[in-house]
Amino acid sequence: MSRDGKRRVLSYDERVLWSTITKTMKPLRPGEAAAVEAEDKADIPAPRPRARAKPAEPKAAVAPPPPKPAPIAPPLTRRAKRGLARGKQDIDARLDLHGLTQSEAHDVLLRFLRSASARGARLVLVITGKGVARTSHFDDSGRERGVLRRQVPQWLSLPEFRAYVIGFEDAHIAHGGEGALYVRIRRVKD
Repeated sequence: MSRDGKRRVLSYDERVLWSTITKTMKPLRPGEAAAVEAEDKADIPAPRPRARAKPAEPKAAVAPPPPKPAPIAPPLTRRAKRGLARGKQDIDARLDLHGLTQSEAHDVLLRFLRSASARGARLVLVITGKGVARTSHFDDSGRERGVLRRQVPQWLSLPEFRAYVIGFEDAHIAHGGEGALYVRIRRVKD
């Protein structure tokens, strides 16, 4: 019933839905099932004709999903880091990004990793710098400090770099600590 005390008339769709639901229900008392079905059938009028739908337009071809990036290797062991710090294990190449803008550093880093991979390098050192520990994160000219330190790890996780990078992590204090990264290079498949 509605608020004004009058019984509301169900629409055709509501009656069909109600009929479908009541057919799946079991009556509490055995004799009531026939009475409920007769009442439901009396309430449902004949279906109305529907308007013809427009023919479906062909869907555009779906592009295949991009290839999955290569998995990231586990971090260097403590023993491997110690060997690097003591000079027992060689670093195949070094790149210093000090003084470069973000766009310059991005391009230089990608070229460097591409050439290191082509040469067969296994481990390279990328020096980003720590940025200056001041109260202000900006220098006198208004440029932000320590940007490359934050950006380079993000870049190394991008798909364009994943083709050349197996994994990366902060360097040992002897090689610059938090201001440098050991980057393991992926071997080129022949």
